[in-house]
Amino acid sequence: MMDTNRQLLLLTRAGYEGDCAAQVQAVAAEAGVHGFCKAKADTGYLTFIAHDAQALSEWFETLDLDDLIFARQLCLAGEPLADLPPDNRLGPILAALDGQAFGGVFVETPDADATRPLMRLARQFTKPLEQSMRKRGLLEPGNRELPRLHLTFTDSTTVIPGWSHPGQAAPRPMGIPRLKLSKHAPSRSALKLEEALITFLSPDERQELLRAGLEAVDLGAAPGGWTWQLVRDGLMVTAVDNGPMAEELAASHQVEHRREDGFTFRPERPVEWLVCDMVEKPIRVAALMADWMARGDCRRAIFNLKLPMKKRQQAVMECRELIEDRLIEAEVPFELAIRQLYHDRDEVTAYLRRVS
Repeated sequence: MMDTNRQLLLLTRAGYEGDCAAQVQAVAAEAGVHGFCKAKADTGYLTFIAHDAQALSEWFETLDLDDLIFARQLCLAGEPLADLPPDNRLGPILAALDGQAFGGVFVETPDADATRPLMRLARQFTKPLEQSMRKRGLLEPGNRELPRLHLTFTDSTTVIPGWSHPGQAAPRPMGIPRLKLSKHAPSRSALKLEEALITFLSPDERQELLRAGLEAVDLGAAPGGWTWQLVRDGLMVTAVDNGPMAEELAASHQVEHRREDGFTFRPERPVEWLVCDMVEKPIRVAALMADWMARGDCRRAIFNLKLPMKKRQQAVMECRELIEDRLIEAEVPFELAIRQLYHDRDEVTAYLRRVS
């Protein structure tokens, strides 16, 4: 393997470098790996450098992107390759691979104002790189026995090489899913729920759990972006909001619009899904979701937690603790996952479900 075990490289939402750093250090410390983060505000990336490189390498074997709330992408990385000649970036990069073969390659760049123009370079560079790697026997696309190569450009002449195990990191470069907003969607928020569903559910789970015959409740539904997404998947939806719904949804036989307070509404019978994108203090939403799950009003919930300007990492942890304490007290077996998704803004998305 090429020399890429010196640091952990993480991509994050610009402005959330400190929150991502705080969590990765906490998760590392829990695993007995101690080190420090190097992060600069609004750059969209950071690195974690462990005091013990071997400990970092061993921890990375067990690490998964789902363990890190604010990370969009991760890889075990080496020192940057700097001063790449603009007319021959391939040469130094291929030399640095040192004969190591990979099952895939992502050419990436942080999603920040300063580096966003590099996305075009990343796209244009990918195909020539793949062709050159194939000719040298360094790329076997789809071979899940081999690691994935990550090349992260931080400027046009500097790239950080890294790698990840198959299934360990985000499935798309930079953690950006390929989603397109339908012209029929009432709002862009539909993309948030669509991304959450493909992030938290496997293809088999989506086929089983998003189909005609199942019922859902959407709290704070208006104008109907999340309701529209569920209706498109065939579900019957009770949309709860004092505000108006999009006309197409209001007329749909799959939607019952209830002009009620989302915090006091309860279904007449348990439903499969509860979704919630209300603009409210995160601790209130967390308490509401925990209450629905503890009472047995739903089996699964996807919800957003709007974050404060400061102490965002702390706010998320407080919400997680509240939900866990409430469901443990109610003796409800559950699983809870929290991630800041690409289509999220100053918020995180959580998936809470009962387990058998």
